[in-house]
Amino acid sequence: VQLQASGGGLVQAGDSLRLSCAASGRTLSGYSALGWFRQAPGKEREFVAAVRGSSRTYYADSVKGRFTISRDNSKNTLYLQMNTVKPEDTAVYYCTVRLNWNAQYYNSGHYDNWGQGTLVTVSS
Repeated sequence: VQLQASGGGLVQAGDSLRLSCAASGRTLSGYSALGWFRQAPGKEREFVAAVRGSSRTYYADSVKGRFTISRDNSKNTLYLQMNTVKPEDTAVYYCTVRLNWNAQYYNSGHYDNWGQGTLVTVSS
């Protein structure tokens, strides 16, 4: 599967943004785990959110209550709705998938395919 992330840009603190991850080559419905990670300059890639199956979701504490992950199998697309963004949310955001669910959904090494990333910059 090829993943194409989009929707990043420059926003102000408190704004909202929706990231999309379009899949091609294979349907997302065949994947049990879909996720978003991010990497800020000079930092390690970190877990943001994951969705298991159709609706079970998991979030990093830093984004819980502000971000929402969702999938639309009919559009073969994964989304990340980002509300009330903060300057510390500035990073390149990557979408990723894994065929079978793994309890270590927060571990980037457990995913199979990655998109190219989309940059989100939040100004204060």
